[in-house]
Amino acid sequence: MTPAPVVLLSGPPGAGKTTTARGLAGTYRHGVHLHGDDFWRAVVAGGVPPYRPEADAQNRTVLAAVGAAARAYADGGYTVVVDAVVGPWLLDHVRSALAGGGTAGGPEGGPEVHYVVLRPPLATTLRRAQARTDPGALVAAEPVRAMWSQFADLGPLEPHALDTAAQSPADTVRTVAAAVAAGTFRLR
Repeated sequence: MTPAPVVLLSGPPGAGKTTTARGLAGTYRHGVHLHGDDFWRAVVAGGVPPYRPEADAQNRTVLAAVGAAARAYADGGYTVVVDAVVGPWLLDHVRSALAGGGTAGGPEGGPEVHYVVLRPPLATTLRRAQARTDPGALVAAEPVRAMWSQFADLGPLEPHALDTAAQSPADTVRTVAAAVAAGTFRLR
């Protein structure tokens, strides 16, 4: 059985990942939304805030767990939408976990992977992040600014960025769903 696709929905805090991911997963006949923040919150002792430089090893471990969970669902026929801060610097690590150690991107090495970076302007991102009320939500301006700047230039992955500032959440879901269906954000 060919694994179902995996959509990595990324971007800085406040970009709209969770709202979009939940809506997008609901558009599929068999859809799963993996909320990346839950995987970081699973570290209850010895954790480091994920935006700190010394969190690199922890972040790689957490994203390996996310990738393994996504692969298990994809192998079961579920289209998986992962909502997590996965910058280009961590993308190969996640793809390796999705592939089970091989090269992701198709049936021979794992599920087809789509990479979408929601990237509204900084002012929009800050406003949205600081309006969140979930316990543990990152609302402090400086880390949000720093994380936004990490997504400001994606280099060769720039075509995977989507400015959603002028879109409603429903419009963003429709835009991402259409782009995934067309293969616009597929990683090769």
